[in-house]
Amino acid sequence: MSGAPVDAGPEPLPAGGARFFCTAGRGLEPFLMREVRVRLAATQVECISGKVFFTTCSDLNMLMKLKSAERLFLLIKKQFPLTVSSVSKGKIFNEMQRLVNDDPGSWSNAISIWKNLHELDAKREELSQGDSNPLKRKAGENEIIMAKKFKTEQMQDIPENGECRLEKQVEEETLEQKDCIDQRGDFQEEFQSDAEKAIDTHNQCDLTFRVSCRCSGAIGRTFTAQEVGRIIGISLMKQFGWKADLRNPNLEIFIHLNDVYSIVGIPVFRVPLASRAYIRTAGLRSTVAWALASLAEIKAGAFVLDPMCGFGTILLEAAKEWPDVYYVGADVSDSQLLGACDNLKASGLKDKIELLKVSVIELPLPSESVDIIISDIPFGKKFKLGKDIKNILQEMERVLRVGGTVVLLLSEDHYWHIRDCEESSFPLDSKSSHTDELGISKSWNPEEKKGLSEKCSDKMPLFGTLVPVECYKVSLGKTGAFICKYKKSHSSGL
Repeated sequence: MSGAPVDAGPEPLPAGGARFFCTAGRGLEPFLMREVRVRLAATQVECISGKVFFTTCSDLNMLMKLKSAERLFLLIKKQFPLTVSSVSKGKIFNEMQRLVNDDPGSWSNAISIWKNLHELDAKREELSQGDSNPLKRKAGENEIIMAKKFKTEQMQDIPENGECRLEKQVEEETLEQKDCIDQRGDFQEEFQSDAEKAIDTHNQCDLTFRVSCRCSGAIGRTFTAQEVGRIIGISLMKQFGWKADLRNPNLEIFIHLNDVYSIVGIPVFRVPLASRAYIRTAGLRSTVAWALASLAEIKAGAFVLDPMCGFGTILLEAAKEWPDVYYVGADVSDSQLLGACDNLKASGLKDKIELLKVSVIELPLPSESVDIIISDIPFGKKFKLGKDIKNILQEMERVLRVGGTVVLLLSEDHYWHIRDCEESSFPLDSKSSHTDELGISKSWNPEEKKGLSEKCSDKMPLFGTLVPVECYKVSLGKTGAFICKYKKSHSSGL
């Protein structure tokens, strides 16, 4: 006698894993590549400017832990760029349609993986909650905040003409933190209904979608994002029977076309990974803060200092990842320290981080008492440090123990001012009189070397004891900067 049919549940991810890509700020690609290998055991890791591609079997819970990525996408297609020169618009439209029509199987497979990821996550939540209906469980605080943020973004992103929106340039140009979201009101039911609609969609013909486009280079000069989105949207409706929904779709399709590649993907999460729910007052970009902390090689029991902590973003990112550490943040500004205090309360890390109101050049700490210093040296019109940068570094050098690490975010001006102070200790690259020994041009071009670091441990020490180890050039929107790592080689004798 045959038994009753058993619900086998969602299918697991393919044995070899699924193919994803993340967007990243310029210069942060090396950090993201390292992170996906370590955190996700990713394989087939590839990097192009502003994006990292990889394959992994990780579930949503692990994917959500990525700290150096802006947004995460399930990859549908990655191919050579569309041909624009000397070709009629009609032929280019046909090429765009082929992104959908030539290989519908890749689309169906990606949709199945996307659904399975969310269904597996729902099953996992059901087991952990012991609730027969996981979608009716009480949403956690982070889920509520994420739902609020996404609703706000949706209302801001829908264009007046009712056509597809232009994808924000989060991976390259826009690295400013989003404004804080008002946390009043209850979006729990809305969040749950969205999840129900996405997970319970078993027939792909029932899917609703919208297309987000970003076009640059020759294709961007020829077509608008709206034109590309309309062509792709019509092709998807004809091919799969999906319905367009600009306000609240089940599915979003992301397309990026430029002179180097054509990429199509599905956002895995509605809210960008870089939008941290535990940061109430925005300061330094969270991804950059995490990159600084990750470069410091923090170990349990260490004493970590940020002597110019601002809103404490670097310490927050570090304490979330490495909790068994003593953290101290210092600043002279009452308003900055109040913002940092709010962030500590919101993140639940008030007992992990101590805040001090002191000057960076008069730290109330014994010499050689700190294991690690991580800091964003302020720059911009509001901060005119000038020659004070040398005094700041000397005080950091004093409190740092021998063998300790300093990781700094420096403006281009600060970086070259420090290099000028070192005079001839750092000879120029023999291949070019316009670059230093790291191959970094003084006219800083974010395309050069694609942000990859160079080892420089064989160079002379900075101010006598701080030996440069690594340097990364990064982009903070329209501003260039450098992440520099130093080791203290011997006692300063101060």
